[in-house]
Amino acid sequence: MATETAIDVVMPQMGVSVSEGTITRWLKQEGEHVEADEPLLEISTDKVDTEVPSPGSGTVTEILVREGETVDVGTLLARIGGSAAAPATPAAPEPEPVAAEPAPAPAPAAPEPVAAAPSSENGKAFVSPVVARIASEHGVDPSAVQGTGRGGRVTKQDILAYVESGPPTPAAPAPPAPAAPAAPAPAAPAAPAAQPAPPKPAPAPVAAAEPVEGETVEPMTAMRRGIAEHMRRSLDTSAHVTSAIEVDMSKVVAAREQLKKEYQSAYGVNPPYLAFIGRATIDTLRDFPYVNGELRGESIVTRNFVNLGIAVELADGKGLIVPVIRNAETMNLLGLAKAIADIARRAREKQLLPDDVVGGTFTITNPGGYGTFHGTPVISQPQAGILGTYALVKRPWVVQDELGDDVIAIRSIMNITLTYDHRLVDGAYAGRFLRDLRARLEGWEGDGG
Repeated sequence: MATETAIDVVMPQMGVSVSEGTITRWLKQEGEHVEADEPLLEISTDKVDTEVPSPGSGTVTEILVREGETVDVGTLLARIGGSAAAPATPAAPEPEPVAAEPAPAPAPAAPEPVAAAPSSENGKAFVSPVVARIASEHGVDPSAVQGTGRGGRVTKQDILAYVESGPPTPAAPAPPAPAAPAAPAPAAPAAPAAQPAPPKPAPAPVAAAEPVEGETVEPMTAMRRGIAEHMRRSLDTSAHVTSAIEVDMSKVVAAREQLKKEYQSAYGVNPPYLAFIGRATIDTLRDFPYVNGELRGESIVTRNFVNLGIAVELADGKGLIVPVIRNAETMNLLGLAKAIADIARRAREKQLLPDDVVGGTFTITNPGGYGTFHGTPVISQPQAGILGTYALVKRPWVVQDELGDDVIAIRSIMNITLTYDHRLVDGAYAGRFLRDLRARLEGWEGDGG
């Protein structure tokens, strides 16, 4: 039964840089009961898909925003308890008085003034952090963009369309009017004017392709649109170059087998190879700060910390998300293994917040779990590099025996790539980074390599 006092469900603030969200699915419908903290709906932003828990217990009496709609943070989405508000009946308009004689024609109305866009205290048009970031990266003044959002606000779609099309071209000045002749001369018989050529017919607009038999059409989710925009912008921003190296992971394989039983029994964690690679990568980044840095305008930014992004695939290929392990340089192998397991679980269970996927300084992606042996990942902006790890396979490998002679042995080999922004990182610098990373992995000892 509905309670007397209704509980409002509003679009939550899903991180400091998120100003709107899309309702992807209502998990409860009008008339159904929901308990406090029980998942009520799923929302999608340009960063994450997540479930929203119910703020209270009761019956869902009203759903005000339907699935697929995008609304601003703070918008009322639904009510729990209370009574559904009946729509107000508009008052009937009063009949206009009938004039005794025809009224004179009204004078032309003056054009209505255009409402100004909302302003902040500094006099500039308010824009969300996402819009401000995109505008800064492309050197665009947001106040020059025509906003289509509420109250003239510039949305992300507005700024992206402006960047793609460029600023409007100013109209060319009109040519000056010719001076009048001093005195008309006797006109000669004019030749018949040439008839203008008939205008060419305009090309017929190309109709959008209709799906044919066997095709299925589905709308892009907010996350997929965000991924598409971010990947395209990254390729337009950075000078992508990829270098690769082969690594003998035999010592890492042996260390993992030795630690697996201890970690699983004592801590409930199965240490992945990614934890070993991550630990060695963090140590190597200390010696190569540009790989962990970024270009910020005309400046180079380096750091004494590593916020490590780990790419995680969502179920059924519905998206790729990169949650961030903050201050990963402070973690040992066990701590890193636990952090990787935690963020992967929360990503797949839709428990991440947008603030969990921002602030990364370097990223590792692991497509090798599916057997791939090489790739060229796209850099996550504004970072300068991304490491790719690939399939661990047993291969014949040339090693030295105890006498120093070359022999062929079976070794566990992994290809590792580094895609880097060549504006900041040179090929030789990237090559030395990969060389040192390989040395740490091939000589793995103890907890830190």
